[in-house]
Amino acid sequence: MATIYQVSELAGVSLATVSRVINNNSLVSEKTKLKVLEAMKKLDYRPNTVAQSLASNRSNSVGILVSELHGSFYGSMMSDIELALREFGKHAIITAGHSDEKSEKEGVEFLISRSCDALILHVEAVSDEYLIELKTRKIPFVTVNRYIPEIAANCICLDNEMGGYTATKFLLQQGHRDIAYIAGPLWKTDAKNRYDGHLRALQEFNIKPNKRLIYEGNFQEEGGQKGVQVLLETGIAFSAIACANDEMAAGAMSALREKGRSIPDDVSVIGFDNLVFSRYTYPKLSTINYPISDIGKTAASWVLNNLYIDRKEDIQHLFIPELVVRDSVKNIN
Repeated sequence: MATIYQVSELAGVSLATVSRVINNNSLVSEKTKLKVLEAMKKLDYRPNTVAQSLASNRSNSVGILVSELHGSFYGSMMSDIELALREFGKHAIITAGHSDEKSEKEGVEFLISRSCDALILHVEAVSDEYLIELKTRKIPFVTVNRYIPEIAANCICLDNEMGGYTATKFLLQQGHRDIAYIAGPLWKTDAKNRYDGHLRALQEFNIKPNKRLIYEGNFQEEGGQKGVQVLLETGIAFSAIACANDEMAAGAMSALREKGRSIPDDVSVIGFDNLVFSRYTYPKLSTINYPISDIGKTAASWVLNNLYIDRKEDIQHLFIPELVVRDSVKNIN
């Protein structure tokens, strides 16, 4: 097995230079870096990652905890984080918390036990107090889609209340007054904030919300389908449905068609997230853009800036959602 000494000799550089190349140190010139990499290739040299970790007190791995491993939302976020980390020679260790407090805590402790240098957390069930306490343990972490004033510098999130407000205000501007709402699980902060935005828009137009036109779903397609069934069973007329995410909007559209309702002629529908499939539904779904790719990259940048790379880069902690107008909302003014 080749050694770092042999790489140094073949490349004609010092041991320190070889070490810098292995650790992706920016102080090495591109010409020297290529010489060292060529020597490593010829000798089939593989760095001892355990020894590297002991020497640098770094594992060059970042733990990522998300609610689920399936779906385009989490897939996009994890992919962009992993690519951003990989560009600097860092690797991702991923686990899921399934929106359950016990599972989320177990996931955090698992990632810590794997000697991750930092954590990127999309957690929903653990308390603010748990995350505040986690910071006192000197474990570098950043939360995604979660804002806690006491650790604001560790939070990267979307203004979900503004997104909910923007969606419903758009329906109101198109002349809709009888608006149903399919919420996400209201114990989740993002779902509650989106619902609060919906209520703010109604209040702005002096419309009192009808509780019977509000259904609490589960952020999944089946929740949208069930929501439409329950809303139609009330017998109360509505011309539009605002859904707290695109998956439920897709389920709602499917259920409306099954009931013989045309979209948007009979009922307009708006979603939230702007997932890839939303531009391929029929009709194409109007929605609120959740820039999950940018948020994932920003979370990775937070880790790189705070742990690995000596660069000054402003981190955007709050993202503002934007309306995406397509074909699922009808103007009835």
